[in-house]
Amino acid sequence: MKAANRFLLGGADVTTTATYQASIQGFMDHLDVSSERARELLMSGVQVAKEAVETFASGERNLLVAGSVGPYGAFLHDGSEFTGAYAQKKSVQELKLWHKAQVDCLVAAGADLIAFETIPSIKEAQAIVELLKEYPDCRAWLAFSCKDVKHISDGSPFRDAVEMACRSPQMFAVGVNCCHPAVVEPLLDSAREALGANMSWVVYPNSGETWDSKKGWQKSEQTAGWIPELSHTWLKQGAALLGGCCRISPAHITALRQQLKGSSTSSSDSTNSCT
Repeated sequence: MKAANRFLLGGADVTTTATYQASIQGFMDHLDVSSERARELLMSGVQVAKEAVETFASGERNLLVAGSVGPYGAFLHDGSEFTGAYAQKKSVQELKLWHKAQVDCLVAAGADLIAFETIPSIKEAQAIVELLKEYPDCRAWLAFSCKDVKHISDGSPFRDAVEMACRSPQMFAVGVNCCHPAVVEPLLDSAREALGANMSWVVYPNSGETWDSKKGWQKSEQTAGWIPELSHTWLKQGAALLGGCCRISPAHITALRQQLKGSSTSSSDSTNSCT
């Protein structure tokens, strides 16, 4: 909860739960707990986030809790959320049923919305779109992991992935997360005609560092690519939710908030929120 408070103090309007890699099956397999206890653990992620929001003096800001749902690859702990290779062996129905176990808990625990994050496969996006039909009152965003300036991680065109997300009336935003900031603008440009009239972009890249499974996060000459000034470009492209993913600190969010205050849209407006 202390970490959430630091981001709220930094200016975040949307707090995501620490459930990205959490799953019912994962808790049962690795913690040797019952399915009931696994549900309790997953739901506690929402409860902790909601407590942080409820105890924070927000003033006029409208603070929300997004229940984080990672891809099936995050459960595998092999980095395949950045390739989507597992989707070749899974059917849409299998992926739908796997996600349902997590979404059931997050919705039941009272998350204000569901954040499907770092989705690498268009097949998995289809499963999510199908699943949301079972939650007609649930609002969600879908953020993809991408391999370059035109494609998501499984090689599908980002445009096609956006079109898939736009098939769901429950989806209010689609975009990218955990990518280098430099690829955001061309990605959004590549799919601008596919974005539905009632949809907005959600954008929350990482710091620009790269992940090495053996060495961890590695800095590069491009690391400085995460700069809050980029938010103006993304806003002009139609982004409604802006923020940061891995290696982004509360200080980064504070700087982003300051940039949003200087834009033509109020930073407290729902069309210009920090995550």
